Amino acid sequence: MRITMIGSGYVGLVSGACFSDFGHQVTCVDKDAGKIDALKAGKMPIYEPGLDQLVAGNVAAGRLTFTTELAPAVDGADAIFIAVGTPSRRGDGHADLTYVFEATREIAAAITGPTVVVTKSTVPVGTGDKVEAILRELRPEAEVAVVSNPEFLREGAAIGDFKRPDRIVIGAEDERAQAVMREIYRPLYLNESPILFTGRRTAELIKYAANAFLATKITFINEIADLCEVVGANVQDVSRGIGLDKRIGAKFLHAGPGYGGSCFPKDTLALLKTAEDHESPVRIVEAVVKVNDSRKRAMGRKVIAALGGEAAAKGKTVALLGLTFKPNTDDMRDAPSIAIVQSLIDAGVTVRAFDPEGMAAAKALMPEIELAEDAYHAARGADAVAIVTEWDVFRALDLKRLGAGMAAPVMVDLRNIYPPVEAERAGFRYSSIGR
Repeated sequence: MRITMIGSGYVGLVSGACFSDFGHQVTCVDKDAGKIDALKAGKMPIYEPGLDQLVAGNVAAGRLTFTTELAPAVDGADAIFIAVGTPSRRGDGHADLTYVFEATREIAAAITGPTVVVTKSTVPVGTGDKVEAILRELRPEAEVAVVSNPEFLREGAAIGDFKRPDRIVIGAEDERAQAVMREIYRPLYLNESPILFTGRRTAELIKYAANAFLATKITFINEIADLCEVVGANVQDVSRGIGLDKRIGAKFLHAGPGYGGSCFPKDTLALLKTAEDHESPVRIVEAVVKVNDSRKRAMGRKVIAALGGEAAAKGKTVALLGLTFKPNTDDMRDAPSIAIVQSLIDAGVTVRAFDPEGMAAAKALMPEIELAEDAYHAARGADAVAIVTEWDVFRALDLKRLGAGMAAPVMVDLRNIYPPVEAERAGFRYSSIGR
């Protein structure tokens, strides 16, 4: 089938590349000429394992192309996916749908035949109705249906998530649209990936509800970790003990410095605003957002406490290992490291950091920190090492070498990577989360 993907950011590029790998003819459209030129040259705008090879293979096969021209790409397309950004709107936290509606108007001006317009962007309940209204107003004669098809891609594992999904959610009010979507996803359906057809508003809400629930699990185990520290329990054992219950599940029950990234922070906030507008509050999600925001600064205070408190910490140096919000991505959006760094700087601490993929973004966001070429250079001369992101490269550090250049080695393991006895054997005064 002929597919047009409007937006070549994280969701659009990964989805477009995977659809082309299924054998569909895909054109990715983006207004950023620099991004399109880079993609044509084989340079990825984001770091995602395996994406460069996937794109290159399908470009070479002639199934995947990139352009800045929307009208020719839309002309004759069986399905047009809107995969543009929906950031939190400045001032009130609502999802900013400016790019979605701009894309819709451009689509209306360009369509020439029957097609399906699919919102792949994460959008509040009722957005599909507004997209349809715009299309009907501008092109009342057009044979077009509007579908909601939310994405469930984890950064760092997006290709696997797309090709081996837990489920495919399609919100459609039109039988012809359902048939088009079945054909698009037929390769996955043949592999028995479940397809859930719902109403359009239901599909839109499923995305927000899923992210809010996962954010709740993360925040829940983080608060249990705090309780574990007070009562002398081990949060990792608690996580295993409750995660083995199939009703609960083990995923997203790893204590850490809080959630960040492109989805959970803005999606939980957008859900709160939707609930508020409809006078149906979601108090649990309200608490999750509040607790997560405060936790990030609390992790900075935890590092300061490991240095002996604010008076003792002033003038000292902390080596921060990991800056991105999670491993296997270069995404710094709402990363816990940002709040941690700020709290350390506020206390007069010098921060030296290393991240395998996030250095360029971190330099722009946090120009006041020093950047090191690797973990060992970051630790040289530092008073403490804090592990913030659980990159694989940080899981097998030579701890004796790491601490060799430190006067009185302190390790604050905010991801519980190392057993305390191992760190202490290497000469570190060690602290972790919830154990």
